[in-house]
Amino acid sequence: MSKMMTPFKRFHLVRTLYRSSQIGESSSYLLSGCKSYSYTLSNGSDANFRSFYPQLSNGPGFPFAGVKSLTLRSTVGAELSIFMNNKRMVTTQAQQVKAPSQARSRAQQLSITSPGFIYEPYEPRVKIPFWKRWFTRTGWRRTKNDIILELKSAYAISKLRKAGYSKNQFYNEAASMYKEINTLLANGDKRSLRKAVTDKMFSVLKNEIKQRETTWSKVYWEMVEPVVKIRTLRARLIGVDRKDLNKVFIQLTLEILAKQKFEAYDSNGSVVAGDKSKEVLVRDIWVFEKSMFHRGASWHLCGRISPKT
Repeated sequence: MSKMMTPFKRFHLVRTLYRSSQIGESSSYLLSGCKSYSYTLSNGSDANFRSFYPQLSNGPGFPFAGVKSLTLRSTVGAELSIFMNNKRMVTTQAQQVKAPSQARSRAQQLSITSPGFIYEPYEPRVKIPFWKRWFTRTGWRRTKNDIILELKSAYAISKLRKAGYSKNQFYNEAASMYKEINTLLANGDKRSLRKAVTDKMFSVLKNEIKQRETTWSKVYWEMVEPVVKIRTLRARLIGVDRKDLNKVFIQLTLEILAKQKFEAYDSNGSVVAGDKSKEVLVRDIWVFEKSMFHRGASWHLCGRISPKT
């Protein structure tokens, strides 16, 4: 009886081997069907996985963690090397496809218009006694930090001078911008204001105008010229490209002392705040920004810092 079963066993073995070979040939078809779910499996997102395989996750006595481990050990896992090679080929092809030149130039312009923040905002340094500065470790550390801050400003100014910077000329331009921007704010001229400030600063000023208009109907503002005092508090360089050190923005923090006249009115034209017959000395700290790698670039207001006494 055992001798008669031997040919049957051999036939069964041959059939099993044939089916195994067919699995290998059809694995590429199974793999192509599973590529769309590879991102979900790699992330391990339970919600997405359940949406793709509700019959597995909702089945009785089949824990979800077991589903993921079982799936990763399936035929897709056996053909992982083929999948990775295919994925690398697709990635290489995607990298070779370049965006149109107009789209690239547009993206570069948007990315380098302004850094969008104030780099190392100015804060007044608290004075410390002479003995503490030179005879204590905290004083030595403070002196070291002060020197580093001053060297950063000196280096930024030196780079600016190589581009034709003149302190007196810039101070005159800053005073004119200070007067112009405050006048535009008082008049609520948003269209002209956008040209004098950065995008982020324009958003801040636009909200200020909107909030002010809910309280006051009209505002009178005037600066008594000339400006009492202007001085540079800090200068900083901001790089935007690690491969090109010449692509930098410069920010100059200025202290501006000016005499001003202010008066606010309600909808009936009555004075509700201020007095335009009186001059008030106002101290402001403004941060001006300019691109060092755009031809014909102009200064823009990029931020304001609340003065601390």
